[in-house]
Amino acid sequence: MAERRRKFSPEFREEAVKSVIETSRPIATVARELGILEGTLGVWVAAYRKEHAGDEPPLTVPERARLRELEKENRELRLKAEFLGKAASFFAQEYR
Repeated sequence: MAERRRKFSPEFREEAVKSVIETSRPIATVARELGILEGTLGVWVAAYRKEHAGDEPPLTVPERARLRELEKENRELRLKAEFLGKAASFFAQEYR
């Protein structure tokens, strides 16, 4: 049994994308509220961001500082995860 594809108006798509972009809410949450598939909304948001890549204002000084902090934390967490993976592998070999 074939499913019918739903058609969405350009206005609906635009409002859905704005709900994600302007409020910084997760795509999954907005999609669930609107009753559409998360993947569909994700495609719309990605297309919007690609079309409007130059429209975004540059980061402010506090935003840049926060980005640096998050990048540093991300690096540290990756190193810890890598170490724990190696340690788990080592101990798994010991108990075989």
